[in-house]
Amino acid sequence: MTQLTFPGGFLWGTATASYQIEGAANEDGRGPSIWDVFSATPGKTWRGQSGAVACDHYHRVDEDVALMASLGVDTYRFSIAWPRIQPDGSGPANPAGLDFYDRLVDKLVAAGIKPMPTLYHWDLPQNLEVRGGWPERETAERFGEYAAIVGARLSDRVHTWWTLNEPWCSAFLGYGNGHHAPGRTEPAASLAAAHHLNLGHGLAVQALRAAGAGQVSIVLNPTQCRGDEEAVRIVDGVANRIFFDPLLRGEYPADVIERTRHHTDWSFVQEGDLEQINQPIDLLGVNYYSPTWLRMNPDAPENQVNPGSAGVEGWTPEGLSFTDMGWAVDATGLTDLLVRIHKDYGVATMVTENGAAYPTGPDENGEVNDVERVDYLRSHIAAVHDAIEAGADVRGYTAWSLMDNFEWAFGYDKRFGIVHVDYATQKRTPKASAKFYSQVIADNGLDR
Repeated sequence: MTQLTFPGGFLWGTATASYQIEGAANEDGRGPSIWDVFSATPGKTWRGQSGAVACDHYHRVDEDVALMASLGVDTYRFSIAWPRIQPDGSGPANPAGLDFYDRLVDKLVAAGIKPMPTLYHWDLPQNLEVRGGWPERETAERFGEYAAIVGARLSDRVHTWWTLNEPWCSAFLGYGNGHHAPGRTEPAASLAAAHHLNLGHGLAVQALRAAGAGQVSIVLNPTQCRGDEEAVRIVDGVANRIFFDPLLRGEYPADVIERTRHHTDWSFVQEGDLEQINQPIDLLGVNYYSPTWLRMNPDAPENQVNPGSAGVEGWTPEGLSFTDMGWAVDATGLTDLLVRIHKDYGVATMVTENGAAYPTGPDENGEVNDVERVDYLRSHIAAVHDAIEAGADVRGYTAWSLMDNFEWAFGYDKRFGIVHVDYATQKRTPKASAKFYSQVIADNGLDR
């Protein structure tokens, strides 16, 4: 057995998202989001469930901050609900919404936990979707204004800002295959959305810097592609480089533009946009759960979430275990991804989400012995150490998620938390994985 020790100053955290945990959907002036509307549409979420109550975090902030403090985390990555700040997506701030996050940040600081808010984790104000949503330039412009409002209120105490969470999901699950809110299936719109999310990020970075922000970044969910070289290049383009390259190099990949011309002429990219997008960032947030295996098949149709991917199909090798989401467990993909980002883009990274869904519940003693999640976390934390050993500049690791919560279209059927939530009583019970993770934090390392 080998003891793996992480560098001094390495940050250990956990993460959540506003719509997944807060509840209080109709309180204190919060407006409707696209997820409120999507969840209320029959057939869109498991059993028609929504985040209307979720984990009731809005009313249980004290308990949840104390829970994090007991785990010993250095940081907490949470998201701010845009509809709480601007119920219609524009105009003056809702004071009660700002006050809620102001109190949360104060409580975190008082507990010795560095606040890391995400400005956008998918809950777009519904009024902006009515006006066209992310495929429209206006949404990016409104996002910059929203960033300025929140930045002015909180930047004096925030450690790191994340502008967007997983814009690939917002663009291609929201507007490509319709599995996420707002549920549209329009390939051209999904590509326009990807660009305007990138633009919104750039405008938000500038607004946050002007408000005195310290570290500013974005969270991506890059796909670690494996398999045929040509298949990997095609999917890497629309899954990864469509964000990496404009954000970090100020350009869109020529091969992506060419392969998607049957959908759009890319005229939504206006003069000066790429300069706005290519703002200096302090590090890159990386969400990772599982790699993707690809191969060429001339009969494979275009995947709705990867425009221009006709001729590529996914497959999964034998001999792997799977999470409750059906995702293959392969920690080496995280090492490969972090090293690739370091080599190709030279940017520091932080693992901003990593975890696994397993259905393990309390036993007869009320304990949750989620050994599969412990094994998953152990292997993936070790994989981060391997990436650091290979030269990648990785600044921290954030476990997804602090607690079981509303898992988007899967409702409450999938549990990612290291803390179990009884949704009927809202009782929080730390799982074995929470105790394991707490020890990793205390030791700044683990045995392998």
